[in-house]
Amino acid sequence: MTSTETPPTSSGTGARRRWFALAIVMTAAFMDLVDVTIVNIAIPSIRQEAGASWSQIQWITAGYALAFAAGLVTGGRLGDIHGRKRVFLVGIGGFTLASALCGFAANPEMLVASRILQGAMAALMVPQVLSIVHATFPAHERGKVFGLFGAVVGLGAVSGPLLGALLTQWDLFGLGWRPIFLINLPVGVAGLILGSRFITESRAPRALKLDLVGVALVTLGLLMLLYPLTRGRELGWPLWGYVSMAGALGVFGALVVYERRKGARDGSPLIELSLFRVKSFAAGIAVQTVFGLGLGIFFLVWTLYMQDGLGWSPLRAGLTGIPFSLAVSTAAGLSVQKLVPRFGRKVLQAGALTMTVGVLLYIWESERYGLGIEPWQMALPLVVMGVGMGLIVAPLTDAVLSEVPREHAGSASGLINTVQQMGNALGLGLVSVVFFGRIGDRLTPVQAGPEFVEAFRYALGWVAAVMGAIFLLMFALPKRPAQHVEGAEGAAEEGAAGDEPPARERRHELVG
Repeated sequence: MTSTETPPTSSGTGARRRWFALAIVMTAAFMDLVDVTIVNIAIPSIRQEAGASWSQIQWITAGYALAFAAGLVTGGRLGDIHGRKRVFLVGIGGFTLASALCGFAANPEMLVASRILQGAMAALMVPQVLSIVHATFPAHERGKVFGLFGAVVGLGAVSGPLLGALLTQWDLFGLGWRPIFLINLPVGVAGLILGSRFITESRAPRALKLDLVGVALVTLGLLMLLYPLTRGRELGWPLWGYVSMAGALGVFGALVVYERRKGARDGSPLIELSLFRVKSFAAGIAVQTVFGLGLGIFFLVWTLYMQDGLGWSPLRAGLTGIPFSLAVSTAAGLSVQKLVPRFGRKVLQAGALTMTVGVLLYIWESERYGLGIEPWQMALPLVVMGVGMGLIVAPLTDAVLSEVPREHAGSASGLINTVQQMGNALGLGLVSVVFFGRIGDRLTPVQAGPEFVEAFRYALGWVAAVMGAIFLLMFALPKRPAQHVEGAEGAAEEGAAGDEPPARERRHELVG
């Protein structure tokens, strides 16, 4: 399988080769997911041991999300043009190298730069996973494959925070937080060696051209918006920061003009603007962006609240998050299989309201118990939030795609996942305003705990407001999103064959 997509054979040797290839790409997807969730739980240790500032802590997470978001669509198209196996191997090799650079970072600046590189390499690696599955497995086997993919996502969601907590707590060889990155090295090297042997090369016969100018404008606009947000508090909110954020709007305006002209010229823009004429898609993009923003705020401040505010160990904080992850996985499975076919859009709206209730309950318990709150007292709000999140993340993509023309489903899916990551990066940038902005600059140990708890409640108020906005935006989604799934899947398969890149499944980023 080289330049064209021929149906996979069902011979014994071919079948074994396919399943070996599946294990390799699933391991890569698992590695990426675990890496994200591991870093969240280790953030306070990185701050203390590496001497990172609060803005650098934000960039350790936001830099990854920004690089990943900016490169997602480009990564998928590079695989279509140059071969998915080749780009996957470049991605996993680069991800492994970036992990080593993170693990051996000499200072916070090097760690931030290495995390940005890691996100860029993940953008090459992750989009190839489903592309390789589509190109390697016949249609009748894909249901079983995607079931396994869901299991891997669930396993990563639960094991990531726990593994990060254990590695940080154990302080292996006196390395502190560094093993959370170094653990990727043997996995990545094995994936590189085995992938070169067992993955069959495939590429699209009619691949779209790269829109590097579009990628550059998106990245520049986000940097102009995010950099002042993360550094503004430390620098006293200088005038240039406001000018930069205002200028970002001009860059995004230029992006729209350029994408419209490029679409008319050669039909291969980074963003297919005609999709925004579909009301449900435009609303869904808004939902994904705002949802990512809320999650970006929550997961970072939650970790800092438990470890820096309450003084908990990484292991205790990691164990506290397990009920949340289990609730998300369970509710996600039920929403797709049982609830959405019967109740449609109402399931997603119920998820937004449920998550809002969970956040408000968390605020109430944090205020009631203060610094004496115990993990078991957090379990109820976390389970309620997890159920709400699970009702949203699994069916949201199909709901957004349900009225999109079949021929554009592939690029629409890539755009959905891209804006979710951009929203996540923006949320991480806003942590400087909604969390750190509530904390004094020079705190005594006695003052730190109460200040962090108060800042956590304030940030959760923002998350609750975000969930309310999402509930209202969901009224623009179709009442029965499931009716279009078949067409979307067909378009995704076409994407694997070259008309459009296939759906970039990134739901697992939301969990953990």
